[in-house]
Formats: sequence, C-alpha cells, structure tokens
Amino acid sequence: MSTTREIGEVTAVADRERLVIRAFVTMADTLVEGYDVAELLQSLTQRCVELLEVGAAGLTFADEQGSIQALVSPAEQDGLRELVKLGTDEGPGVDCFRSGAAVHAASIGANTQRWPRFAAATLRAGFASVHALPLRLRGLTIGALNLFGRTAVPVEDLALAQALADTATIGILQARAIRGGEVLSGQLQSALSSRVIIEQAKGVLSVSGRLSMADAFTVLRRYSRSNNARLSEVARSLAERELDPAVVLMRADRGN
Repeated sequence: MSTTREIGEVTAVADRERLVIRAFVTMADTLVEGYDVAELLQSLTQRCVELLEVGAAGLTFADEQGSIQALVSPAEQDGLRELVKLGTDEGPGVDCFRSGAAVHAASIGANTQRWPRFAAATLRAGFASVHALPLRLRGLTIGALNLFGRTAVPVEDLALAQALADTATIGILQARAIRGGEVLSGQLQSALSSRVIIEQAKGVLSVSGRLSMADAFTVLRRYSRSNNARLSEVARSLAERELDPAVVLMRADRGN
C-alpha cells in the first residue's frame, strides 16, 4: 500500500512540474513579437488557479485615465464579480498597486476594519485569505496579481506566483522598451477593453460545448494559437456570431 501511495505522490509531483514548465513557457511567449497581452494576462490568472492552492485569481491595473480596473481569472464565479468591483476601490490589490509591495492577508476576517466592504464580500464568496503580488520591475509597478484562497496559501505557492508575475512583467516591459513608451498603456487598456468580449466568447463556448468557463478559455486560446490569431479577435468573432462555436470546439477535440 505504501509503495502505491509513494508512486502516486511521485506521479503527482511530476505532473505538477510539467504544468509549471508549461506555465513559464506561456509567460515566455511575451518575448515573441506580436503576442496578445489580453491572452497573456488571462493565462497568468488561469495558471495560478491551476497550479496553486487558490480558488481564484485576478489582476489590478490602472487604465489610461488612472482609474483602477481589474481582470478576473477564467475560473470566475458569481461571488467573485462583486469582489472584482470592490477590489478597485479598496483591498490588497489596490494597496499593492499603489505601494509596489506585496500585501498579504492570510486571514481576511482579521482585516474587516482595514477593508470593510472588501473583507465582507471576500468572506461571503467563501475565501479566507487574499494575497496581492506586484507586477513590478526595477521600481516600476504596472499592476498587481490577486490570489484568493479558501485557506492560507502556502509560502512556496506565493513564490511561484510571484515568479510567474515577474516573467509576464518582463515581457510586457520589454515590448514597451522596443516599440516605445506608449505601448504599455495602450496594451493594458486594450486588455481591459477586451475582457468583456473574452468573457462573452467563453460563455458561448461554455454553453455550446457544455464546458466550464476555465475549459472554454483553454479551447479559445488553443484555437487562437493554431490559427495565428489574437485571442481578442477570435473572441470578438465568436461573440458577434461571425465564427461558429462548433468550428472552434471541433478543432479543440482534434487537439489542434
């Protein structure tokens, strides 16, 4: 019995290592010219949910007018929508973005005075902890990665999440250095503007293919990459019914 259990544990570790490698490969795609920042940011949150002991993940950014905005993970839920809205006014994500330093709330219940509305909404959604990690390089902070845990998030998971966030940030800022300073704000604004369209496309695929929202995003991304198309462009075609969801689902079933 112990041998079987040990084999199972070794297999689980190997599977996780493969997922970690795949996650960093995805983040490294930012180094390739023409990458889609909307896809990158959605992938970052999805990988965190897949790899870490967290229930959900989101991103906090400032738009071109300086207003705090948020992007949510593909594995979102109804309770998280309220958190995303409140998290642009108060909470670890806002504090992290403004300070450029990680903000940890291992027990959100102990922070009801610091963030009254956010803490209450977090507890209603079933989360016990929230951690906000900066998307930062050499003193420049472009956003914050927010992790929502059902329990306390292990330190090693937080370290992995920060490494993923750092890798994504390097790619985004490298693009700005190559193509000009206006690229950063333009790309982030484009990602924020695309979020609704991407959610609509995920909904179309979810209903048509009877998939979870996370699986729908995987199918959407796979189709985009196999056709060398931007995620936001494919999402818009699906949302506006210019692209048949059956075609996207069929190619996903074929493993393309």
